Amino acid sequence: MRLPSLPTLALSLALAAPLPAAAADLIGFWDAPRHGGNSFNRLPPDAAYFQALRGYGASWVRLSYDKWKPERRDFLIGDADDYRQLSAPDLKTLKAALARADAAGLKTVVAPLSLPYSRWAQNNGGRFDDRLWQDRERWDAAARFWRDLARELKDQPGIAAYNLINEPAPEKQGGLSEYASAGERRDWYARQRGGARDLPAFYQHIVRAIREVDPDTPIMLDAGWYASAGGFAYWPAPLDDAKALYSVHMYEPYQVTSAPNLKRAKPYVYPGPAPYGGRDEIWNRERVGAHLAQAFDWAKARGVPAARMVAGEFGCVRQLDDCARYLDDVLTALDRAGAHWAFYAFREDAWDAMDYELGKKKVDWRYWDAMEQGKPDPVTRNAGPEFEPIRKRLAAGRE
Repeated sequence: MRLPSLPTLALSLALAAPLPAAAADLIGFWDAPRHGGNSFNRLPPDAAYFQALRGYGASWVRLSYDKWKPERRDFLIGDADDYRQLSAPDLKTLKAALARADAAGLKTVVAPLSLPYSRWAQNNGGRFDDRLWQDRERWDAAARFWRDLARELKDQPGIAAYNLINEPAPEKQGGLSEYASAGERRDWYARQRGGARDLPAFYQHIVRAIREVDPDTPIMLDAGWYASAGGFAYWPAPLDDAKALYSVHMYEPYQVTSAPNLKRAKPYVYPGPAPYGGRDEIWNRERVGAHLAQAFDWAKARGVPAARMVAGEFGCVRQLDDCARYLDDVLTALDRAGAHWAFYAFREDAWDAMDYELGKKKVDWRYWDAMEQGKPDPVTRNAGPEFEPIRKRLAAGRE
């Protein structure tokens, strides 16, 4: 995301202002719809990567570092089983990547996939780590981690927000169905409120720790149940923080948009009928819009402006027939709502299924060879039809 040019006098004043005053306006970046992409790469992205994303017109990147090679067991955390302090070499690597994004003109949202006592499943033998949601005392380790990280990053140029944890799911082993109704979600929360699975309380605990060292950087909060559009339904109120953003992810209907669909003898198609919540439903532009509306209706009812709502991820497997149509329908709903968004994913070097610049063909063998050898991805990308719904909107929003 590129900030508009300032008149000479205003620019001089901005440069002369003390750092806290400049940082205090960070939430202003989000006052107009911002469009970007996700970076979930196995290697820290180089300058060309960020320049390419910016070249399409993106204004921000949602950056995850959990696939990068760590100093110890878990990148930056050291050991999610026993957090002591930030890894100095890992922090240096992260700051260097942030500087490259900033130099390219992109704002960055820092998005950990792991926290202390909550290791990302793909770094945990495929097992969901529920420990953080079993004991409130474990929240303190997560709070210390975020306080430490915010202290280090609060003066780092180009940071647009801290996304506290990617796709939390305290409900997963807590007795609440992913497809529960809004009423069932509220009833569940009434029983969990004040306990270890109370996601709004967890977030408030982390935010208080961050605000002890960084009063200015916006904070992005994923909804529960893996950031589902209905995941805010049980939240009685927005968080007590004026610089909070609320994020959902969109891959529904998952039976259609995910890679396993392509392995079926007769894959589900879009638009069309697909299983969802135990029954078949017709998924089309209207159904996609209605699904996403759960989040926006919650926000409107509680006085949360559209400018504080984010679709932090959305996508479909690129080889799905009419994937481009699905992307266009999702983006139409998001644009109508006035929400910020970041597509999943931009030039991912570890998983090609949602890399729309690759089109529908199988990825070049060099992609897999580079992955096995730990080398940079050598495959050239092009903006073809599958990427067009995203490309044209990024270009239209170019500053």
